[in-house]
Amino acid sequence: MRSALRLGAGAGFTLDEVTCRDDHRRWSPAEESTAHRVVLVRRGRFRRLAGGRSATLDPTTAYVTAPGEEERFAHPAGGDVCTSLRLSPALWHTLAGGPLPPRPALYADARLDVAHRRLLRAARAGDPAFALAEALLPLVAATLTRAAAPVPTGGGPARVTSAALVDAAREAIAADHPEAGDLLSLAALLRVSPYRLSRAFTRELGVSLTHYRNRVRVSRALDRLEQGEPSLATLAADLGFADQAHLTRTIRRHTAQTPTTLRHLLTP
Repeated sequence: MRSALRLGAGAGFTLDEVTCRDDHRRWSPAEESTAHRVVLVRRGRFRRLAGGRSATLDPTTAYVTAPGEEERFAHPAGGDVCTSLRLSPALWHTLAGGPLPPRPALYADARLDVAHRRLLRAARAGDPAFALAEALLPLVAATLTRAAAPVPTGGGPARVTSAALVDAAREAIAADHPEAGDLLSLAALLRVSPYRLSRAFTRELGVSLTHYRNRVRVSRALDRLEQGEPSLATLAADLGFADQAHLTRTIRRHTAQTPTTLRHLLTP
């Protein structure tokens, strides 16, 4: 079951929170996209098939659709919540300039995560003409930059295996599996060499496994900061950082902001 809640609308765009409560591993019937949309995952995990390729989506990913694009979905992990930004053809042309290569998912770094959270905060402020419109511009620009990059080539069984390996590693990291705490243990869990696992991440996502793991931890830190977490030392200990300084360095490296600044940006 899918439901949508309108968060805001302005000249040439609408912003919705889309909640899916499906629970099935099989692909859904084909759906044809009717608009240019930028979709970011807020919570949960699901799979998307588009352009002949499939990918697992979670809060570290996003995707872009175009009118007429065919897509299918599977929900092996239950429900999920996404933010869907629909753009008019005129606004799309202004921001994107033209069509983009189809792909099932894009890596969403921590800066895009912060832009997503600020967009949602702007929507709550109730000023679609300026505050909301201003907040969506950096989010769309960052997403379209990634979407415009060339689609990785080299199909066939090896690529399918590489993508499946990365998906399995991402699931283990997201679930805080006991063996996902270091590269060697995670590779042993997945029954591959550490070198192969590390190379697969760089090939599929464009970032290292270390960078991706820290990206997940930064997202969890942002959740806590958004909720008003007062103690950075407690936050560092809970998320497995060596100390508060390590937490601060990692967050600054991924977002270009300090935890204190982010707390002010993301909380009312």
